[in-house]
Amino acid sequence: MTESGRFPGSLTEDEMKQLAKSERFAIRISNLANIVLFIAKVYACVESRSLAVIASTMDSFLDLLSGLILWFTAKSMRNPNYYHYPIGKKRMQPVGIIIFASVMATLGLQILLESVRDLISQSQPKTDREKEMWMIGIMVSVTAVKFALMVYCRRFKNEIVRAYAQDHLFDVITNSVGLVAAVLSIRYYWWIDPVGAIIIALYTMTTWARTVIENVRALVGRAAPPEFIAKLTYLIWNHCEEIKHIDTVRAYSIGSLYFAEVDIVLPEDMHLKKAHNIGETLQEKLERLPKVERAFVHVDFEFTHRPEHENKVRG
Repeated sequence: MTESGRFPGSLTEDEMKQLAKSERFAIRISNLANIVLFIAKVYACVESRSLAVIASTMDSFLDLLSGLILWFTAKSMRNPNYYHYPIGKKRMQPVGIIIFASVMATLGLQILLESVRDLISQSQPKTDREKEMWMIGIMVSVTAVKFALMVYCRRFKNEIVRAYAQDHLFDVITNSVGLVAAVLSIRYYWWIDPVGAIIIALYTMTTWARTVIENVRALVGRAAPPEFIAKLTYLIWNHCEEIKHIDTVRAYSIGSLYFAEVDIVLPEDMHLKKAHNIGETLQEKLERLPKVERAFVHVDFEFTHRPEHENKVRG
């Protein structure tokens, strides 16, 4: 720990406020860009009649819907209600991301079905060169803006902002594939367009299915990695010379952060007040770690007993 009582790499209160302000700006500018770019892509969609461009435009529409979902979760987290939600609303982050990812995967399935239908029916849209140039200009501009937003949002560690960064990266890829497929289908073979749309659909479904799995694992209490447990153990053992034994060190994810459970052994003849102060200061120290949301410290005088709550955990 530093002389100011903080862990190395942790932020001051002013730095945390500035970071939160920057994160809110990133969310707002992403939502505004999604609205403007969606309108532009609707025009490109009408002009080109390309299935791949339509798939990309539908993706932009769901960006607006998903952005609304993520905005709602961020707002809910900033307005805690400790009467109805005693441990806060930080679980809103992964829940919002799961809903977001599920919507994107649904989009991919719909695009896949439409593309297969067009391949079977051999539907060939009619376009002209002037409209093609408009479509190319719009799609290139949209892709450039999305790339810039992706780079900006990746600077943050907030899960919601990083979800926007992933969405912007997804848009860069799908816009590029849609543009190439649309142009090649006009210049060469008509079937390149629905094939490009199928590629977009498969990419959508696999990418966001992976995101759902990752966040579900975080919500169901996945164990922290061994190096994080080792860090907790080191801090506990060096917290106070009167800690005779460390019975249990456990950390598991409840959302994007960890809950830590610790059992320590103190001398049997120690006064209750002193034992309480040791446990409380240890709890406060652990909760100052950036990745720990809550820490629970159990103080005991021996370690030969059966672990508490074992039956409930295994059940």
